[in-house]
Amino acid sequence: MKTPVALIIFNRPNTTAKVFAKIAEYRPEKLFVIADGPRSNNYQDVGKCAASRAIIDQVDWDCEVFKDYSDINLGCGCRPATGISWVFENVEEAIILEDDCVPDITFFRFCEELLERYRNNEDVWLISGIKPHIFNKTEYSYHFSCLPFTWGWATWRRSWSHYDFVIKKWSELQNLDWLENITGNRKLAEFYKSRFDKAHNCEGDLDYWDYQWVFSCWSQNGLAIIPKVNLVANIGIGKIATHTHNYEYFAKIFDFESRKMEFPLNHPNGILFDRKFDMNYFKIESLEMRKRFRCGSRLKKKLRKLFKVVYRFKD
Repeated sequence: MKTPVALIIFNRPNTTAKVFAKIAEYRPEKLFVIADGPRSNNYQDVGKCAASRAIIDQVDWDCEVFKDYSDINLGCGCRPATGISWVFENVEEAIILEDDCVPDITFFRFCEELLERYRNNEDVWLISGIKPHIFNKTEYSYHFSCLPFTWGWATWRRSWSHYDFVIKKWSELQNLDWLENITGNRKLAEFYKSRFDKAHNCEGDLDYWDYQWVFSCWSQNGLAIIPKVNLVANIGIGKIATHTHNYEYFAKIFDFESRKMEFPLNHPNGILFDRKFDMNYFKIESLEMRKRFRCGSRLKKKLRKLFKVVYRFKD
């Protein structure tokens, strides 16, 4: 049996075609396509969205294609969230890819086997294809983590049923101590708190959905499976991205090359939770975040000084 695949697309036909080629190689029996509509203030979106959707019409294997295409732009927060919920209204489990996450073909088998193995284990919430640049010496094919990476992943309806776009439960848990216990870092705890606060208060147009998923996993002590090798290449980092435009920052944390998983999988005995791996990740994330903030502060100071000089010159 082939696990259903969900593909989230928008206005990037070039990257969509590369992800679709890998899905076509896997040949799922069910393909769910979540497409956002063109932005009202961007005339180029009309053609690019149409070109991205046209790629889906190239399905040439025995496959049921389900389409959830929006006529209007819902944004990169609401559109993935509502789309994934739609997928799990129809199936019990799925592999989920965005239009810039190109998997190695072994990623599909990796997800397929582990979806079956942990289907009834409610401690396990998702299977990730991402492996950050963090060394963890293990003889096994994967380990367990609190880090729910979603650049190519798989999950079950039972896990996604806890997802809440405006995280109403945050009102019961919103304290830094809880987050600091998870991240091991006060500044990082403050960062996640700011993301959860914004989602809970729904301030403005919420342009993310994944921090709410992080909250769902953390608040329920849900664990993620992290592969021994990186199975998914994110080719959307850089200028074309909405959030991940700082290539240097993300390159220091994540591997942008996909690699092959060896089979048969070498399963750990029980739930092998690698806390050291998580702490190392949070440490790197915190250091890189501080560098970004310091660079941003220095740039603001330079701009303020320049503005003062220009202002005096005009006088």
